[in-house]
Amino acid sequence: MSDRVRPDAEGIHRVAYSQDGYFTAAQAREHGFSTQLLDHHVRSGRYERARRGLYRLRGYPGSSHEQVRAGWLVVGTDRALVSHESALELHELSDVLPNSVHLLVDRRDRGIKPPPGVVIHTTGEPLQPSEVMSIEGIRVTSPERAILDAAATGTQPEQIEMAVRQALRRGIVTATMLREHSQRRGWRVAQLIAGALDQTQAA
Repeated sequence: MSDRVRPDAEGIHRVAYSQDGYFTAAQAREHGFSTQLLDHHVRSGRYERARRGLYRLRGYPGSSHEQVRAGWLVVGTDRALVSHESALELHELSDVLPNSVHLLVDRRDRGIKPPPGVVIHTTGEPLQPSEVMSIEGIRVTSPERAILDAAATGTQPEQIEMAVRQALRRGIVTATMLREHSQRRGWRVAQLIAGALDQTQAA
């Protein structure tokens, strides 16, 4: 009797349906798809090769987050979080339109070669549970962390101010925690957040 795993098309399609139509080569292997079988389905038109190691069901409807999800899937859902300006976008904070997908990984993974259109950021400190959320199945940094990370890496001050104002109005951050945690990011970030809070509270 053969030990070969029978391809589970229904299973990989369920995975794809939960990921904007995308699935990784690793996920396909877990469902019994060899590289040769994937290539066959690409040639037949059933699947599309989105980029190296990433596939998509042909004709699957697009979504507003598909590029973010694609970049996150390629780098690895178990080691990367959507962060910085991309996290602001997912949280619908500010009007920022990132040119790249921003991801945060542990410093031990700093050797990851980012795929095209992806910027990798690293952190040397473990993220607290309160700093990690899920939006439509995508692991993303919390609104507060996203604001502070974006401020630290040069996002325009007016975008940071807008993000702070919107987050406060929606009740998803507090001024006290933003001010306190910004102190750990250095003088420039602390001043930027303080100014944004002052502007918001004066409005």
